[in-house]
Amino acid sequence: MQGLIIKAISGEYTVISDDKQYVCKPRGTFRLNEQSPKVGDLVEFDVKTKTITAIHPRKNELVRPVVANIDKVFLIFSVTEPDLNLNLLDRLISIVEYNDIEIVIVFTKLDLLVDCREFDKISQYYQKIGYRVYETGIGISLDLLKEEFPNHICVFAGQSGTGKSTLLNLFDPGFNLRTSEISYALNRGKHTTRHTELLPFNGGWIADTPGFGNIDFPFDDLLTYSHTFVDFFEKSNNCKYNRCIHLDEPHCWIKKLVDDGEILVTRYNNYRLFAEEIKENIKNKY
Repeated sequence: MQGLIIKAISGEYTVISDDKQYVCKPRGTFRLNEQSPKVGDLVEFDVKTKTITAIHPRKNELVRPVVANIDKVFLIFSVTEPDLNLNLLDRLISIVEYNDIEIVIVFTKLDLLVDCREFDKISQYYQKIGYRVYETGIGISLDLLKEEFPNHICVFAGQSGTGKSTLLNLFDPGFNLRTSEISYALNRGKHTTRHTELLPFNGGWIADTPGFGNIDFPFDDLLTYSHTFVDFFEKSNNCKYNRCIHLDEPHCWIKKLVDDGEILVTRYNNYRLFAEEIKENIKNKY
């Protein structure tokens, strides 16, 4: 029988098929082959033994959060309480771009922001480079955001305390997901989501995932990494060198655009920081 894994807890997988749910365990051969089922996997399973017997080929997968076959990743970031973390936002954008998954950015808690001028520049920039951006808060309609979900498996990701679970509860109070207060000493939220689970919503699926503050890059070379910054890649034809990675090369068009205010300084600074981290990872790997 064929079904979709919608929840994974402690080695047990909830599979839905024809609106019925089955709690299954994987065959031992998966472990021998170093393969593990993931939430979002389409699988074959034995109804009688409640055993997952085969995993269909995946179109993509993420390590953190642990989800497969994703259509859209919603990057949820608060503008305050905790403060807007552009370093983590750019990191996640790069990793999701590498996995060729559609990105939607959602900025939360707009109602708590006293001065929006600096934030507006940031929001407008990410829209200008091609990402759909939504802004939420008390009194802001969620109707347009809800239209992103039909017929898609969607993942919510971002740092803790930004309002991921609160936003899901606004979509459907029946989700009844736990939320928690912010740790002001650490300027981040306290983790409330303990596992990944697909929740049915508006003709699609939403995965609520544990929040996290860091995630490793998957890159083995800087050129591949540079292509995940789409705003840099689209303008890199104007660089002097064909394989310019926009770090120390002379006559780099991207650095000129940063100086001219066409590219966010914070985004370029993050790009350089990530490049140093990736170089160190490559050095340690080989």
